[in-house]
Amino acid sequence: MTSVRNAQESTPRTGSRSSARPARAAVADALRNATYEILPFKSAEEKVLAHVPTDVALTVTTTEAKGLEPTLELASRLGEQGYRAAPHVAARLVRDEAHLTDIVSRLRESGVDRIFVIGGDAAEPAGAFPDALSLLESLQKVGHPFVSVGIGGYPEGHGKISDDLIEKALEDKAPHAGHVITQLCFDADTTIRWARAVRARGVDLPIRVGIPGAISRQKLIRVSAGLGLGQSARFLKKQQNMLWRFFLPGGYSPNKLIERLTPAFGAADNNLHGFHVFTFNDLDSTEAWRQSWLARLS
Repeated sequence: MTSVRNAQESTPRTGSRSSARPARAAVADALRNATYEILPFKSAEEKVLAHVPTDVALTVTTTEAKGLEPTLELASRLGEQGYRAAPHVAARLVRDEAHLTDIVSRLRESGVDRIFVIGGDAAEPAGAFPDALSLLESLQKVGHPFVSVGIGGYPEGHGKISDDLIEKALEDKAPHAGHVITQLCFDADTTIRWARAVRARGVDLPIRVGIPGAISRQKLIRVSAGLGLGQSARFLKKQQNMLWRFFLPGGYSPNKLIERLTPAFGAADNNLHGFHVFTFNDLDSTEAWRQSWLARLS
């Protein structure tokens, strides 16, 4: 994969000597503890077992087209294999409290102890939960066993919700969660400004920055075209002006994005604490890319 080659050739730029060491150390920790997002396709489990160490935490995405079942099934199987896999539970696909209780019981029996709660893309909710907050509140009511509950962050806003409402929703969801995972954003400055604003509004949760994995441009475009209304496809549709980058020689590499984010890691004015890698199931090249970075930063 050309992106892995680019990762090996690029050298992180972290600014002056005085600021480089803590920033580099923070980024090394962020990459060492990175989480991977995977898609619940047929080959996903085999690829995870072949290429991903069990100490890398995972999330399993959900789309309206596929529904919750493939996500819950894959997360459960990976949990039984010793992985920390958090299913994306889309509130608008959960019918009622009884359905939610069944989901919680099923995940607990499989050893799944983490969850990522989103509102979801369904035009109409299946039942009692129109948004992530209502499901989070119900999770508290039923007494969930999860040690980690994640919620979404939107550095570039949400296509269907105003900026004020989406940031107010983040404030309301924060007491029910342990961390924030952002959608993909190719502009490091936008992500950093957003993280500072979130901190200023009193949300003190650690933020994992969503970045693309080291994947080929052909794979990215092919997979995104089949995602329906999933998170990653929605991003690409919104950011069509960025698609030209994937047709340049070598395609897109996340290296420059990481380099530009590096100075913000470890700073006191934001809560950037980790990376969440959208792998598009290209797990072999993404893991090779991560290990290459860790080798240089060690």
